[in-house]
Amino acid sequence: MTQRSLTHAEAVSRAATVRQLSYGLEVDLTTGEETFRSVTTVRFDAIPGATTFLEARPERLLSATLNGVPLPESAFADGRLALDGLAASNTVEVTAEYAYTRTSEGMHRFVDPADGLVYTYAQPSITDAPRFMACFDQPDLKAPVTLSVTADPSWLVRANGEGTQTAPGRWEFAVTKPVATYLITLVAGPYVQVDDHHDGIDMAIVARASYAEILHRDAPEIFMLTKAFLDRYHELFGVRYPFGKYDQAFVPEFSWGAMEFPGLVVFRDELLFRAAVTDTERLERAAIIAHEMAHMWFGDLVTMRWWDDLWLNESFATYMGYRLVAEVTPWPQSWTRFGVGRKSWGYAADQRPSTHPIAPTEVVDTDAAFANFDGISYAKGCSALRQLVAWIGDEAFLSGLRAYFDKHAWGNATLADLLDALSQASGRDLQAWARDWLRTPQVNTLRPEITWAADGSYESVAVVQTAPSAYPVLRPHRIGLGWFDEQGQWQRTEIEVSGEVTPVPLLSGVRGKGLLLNDGDLTFAKIRVDDRTRPELASLLAAQPDSLTRALLWNSAWDATRDAEWPALEFVRLAAEVLPGEPDVTLAESVFALARLAVNTYLPGALREQGRAALAAAARTLLETADAGSSRQLVGARSLTALAGPGERELLRGWLGGIGVPEGLAVDSELRWSVLNRLSVLGDVSEAEIDAELARDTSARGEQEAVRARASRPDPQAKAWAFDLVVTEQGRSNRICIAAGQGLWQPEHAELTEPYVARFFAELPASTGRSGDMLGHLASAAYPGYAVSPVTLAAAEQALAGTMHPLVRRALADATDDLARALRARG
Repeated sequence: MTQRSLTHAEAVSRAATVRQLSYGLEVDLTTGEETFRSVTTVRFDAIPGATTFLEARPERLLSATLNGVPLPESAFADGRLALDGLAASNTVEVTAEYAYTRTSEGMHRFVDPADGLVYTYAQPSITDAPRFMACFDQPDLKAPVTLSVTADPSWLVRANGEGTQTAPGRWEFAVTKPVATYLITLVAGPYVQVDDHHDGIDMAIVARASYAEILHRDAPEIFMLTKAFLDRYHELFGVRYPFGKYDQAFVPEFSWGAMEFPGLVVFRDELLFRAAVTDTERLERAAIIAHEMAHMWFGDLVTMRWWDDLWLNESFATYMGYRLVAEVTPWPQSWTRFGVGRKSWGYAADQRPSTHPIAPTEVVDTDAAFANFDGISYAKGCSALRQLVAWIGDEAFLSGLRAYFDKHAWGNATLADLLDALSQASGRDLQAWARDWLRTPQVNTLRPEITWAADGSYESVAVVQTAPSAYPVLRPHRIGLGWFDEQGQWQRTEIEVSGEVTPVPLLSGVRGKGLLLNDGDLTFAKIRVDDRTRPELASLLAAQPDSLTRALLWNSAWDATRDAEWPALEFVRLAAEVLPGEPDVTLAESVFALARLAVNTYLPGALREQGRAALAAAARTLLETADAGSSRQLVGARSLTALAGPGERELLRGWLGGIGVPEGLAVDSELRWSVLNRLSVLGDVSEAEIDAELARDTSARGEQEAVRARASRPDPQAKAWAFDLVVTEQGRSNRICIAAGQGLWQPEHAELTEPYVARFFAELPASTGRSGDMLGHLASAAYPGYAVSPVTLAAAEQALAGTMHPLVRRALADATDDLARALRARG
């Protein structure tokens, strides 16, 4: 069942019509393996005689009545149910059969290959609530929901509200507070649950039965973090968590990292770690837990009126998530990870053709809204908030937020509402700041302009700010300046930057080196280093005691490489020289990933092999020198595996057989699959060996990794099979198709996969039977980014000139911009 994208104009009109809204929802999950049934009762007031519509996308509409009168078949088309001649008070009842999905859209159904057990969960995303109910699917029509569920009597069922099993398989849930439709969920299946309680709040963590041992192992850390975050949010916001219980469900094949359903946060179950992980991964899990909890206030208690204010949700949750990890967890280097990880995502997104303001003045429809779940709404918006806090002060910021929550609780708000609260709290007019930071896209570049005195001191220093010609705004910045003094101590001060040139007279006469703009990472801008600092980066990084400052230096080097201002081999050599001695695992892991990207896309031919070998040697040094069992050792092992060439085959083969494994390194299921995947790329793995490994690991993750390994083999049949999975296969899960796409293209297989490049651009946009969101994910995951050539670029541009779903267009356009950058870097 197709559904037209809801426009902003339609949402405004409908919100003016519908009042006093509530939902009753009865869901029956016992009707078969392909479909389930639900009955939605929608009650609302309206202007007598008015017209509006509900959204629903069933497989089969069984009945629909308005105020007891059956609606004609003609009332239902394109996923919309027309409601004409409304009364002052109205009741609509819709009974329908809906299809389960395998793409984490609507009601997802999963059969665990480990034990054959079935699990379901509802993922309304921003447009998929109509896949399991009839509703007014827009964020400013919030309503209480009364839910009942019929399920297998052996199943556990959880939802937003507190639930009671009133009879075998029959669950009744307490009416919720007013929530938007994109926040309605339920989780049902033979889940395992662990309970806890803190400060008057009942808490539970659930996961599928095959994860029971992992759940019980990880639950203490997750509960510890949950309690610490709740306490800190109560302290900062002055408003207690408002949704009663706090459940966290880890579910299979979830398409997003997590989702902030009030009372029942849902996470992808990869965040329950079934194998050894680094401290970086534990930090990121903590940041996600804190991020979703922040949404209980930003998004759930106070909800944006329309998707143009998505930043009110995601930017704030990202900022609060990393802030709380730094404040109340064992990982105070949280902002280091943000600076060299998530922020790089934001810089990339803001420089692509699809760039948009953090808070756009208009989001025309829900398709456009979907596209804005990107590095701008998350990472750039987070950085803009860090800049705002640096400008107005933390106390004014928090006071404004408390006033905002107090005024708009249980309702909807806009950018103007938030600015009003922050302006009153700070005593500053924020309109100009918001115009420059929130309403305009793209990123500024800040460069130091230094004149040197004869004695080697700074004769004069200025900060030069530039902007792209298409987006010429020059923003105000409060930034840190850092440098090494004559005694080798790191010094730091803060200044205000505005306009094209900002002189820094306080540095005149100072004998310093390694001058860094934006020390402390208070703003969002590309940073360049001066010509004397650049050749000394290796020694400066080694001498720098602060991990966040090192992250900023790496960001500067990477961005100059990405902009083709520096040769990619320079960045790779810098990484190879410095990373074996990098003490912070979050930096080592993040920069190794950037350097591998440079090797695989920015370096051509012989230079690629030179860069690969240098990085592989660095990874091996890190592996050999790291403490046994440490995160750094695991980063070294993973990096060496990903970079392995023919010379490392014997080493990797030994690990699979338990030979030559470094002390403390666990060659567990995850590392075994990584090794097998790399050996597949190198042509050293047979189908039989993949089958044998899958027999060792019968989990869903094992299935996905086996698909990736098969797709990674340098075999024509394997490539044809993988391409089919990406472009034409129907009925397979989102994870399986994405795994095939990730294995299909390899830089070592350029000649073998060359025939599929043009076919990818011609066939994927025309693929039918899958949603635009799913096709967008595939367009990103399966893009031939390693086929760096003018031919690939021409094929991509020709495809983009045609007709396709806007989410597919966005994904292809962004990846094509990255491809064009790779071509420039190779030049």
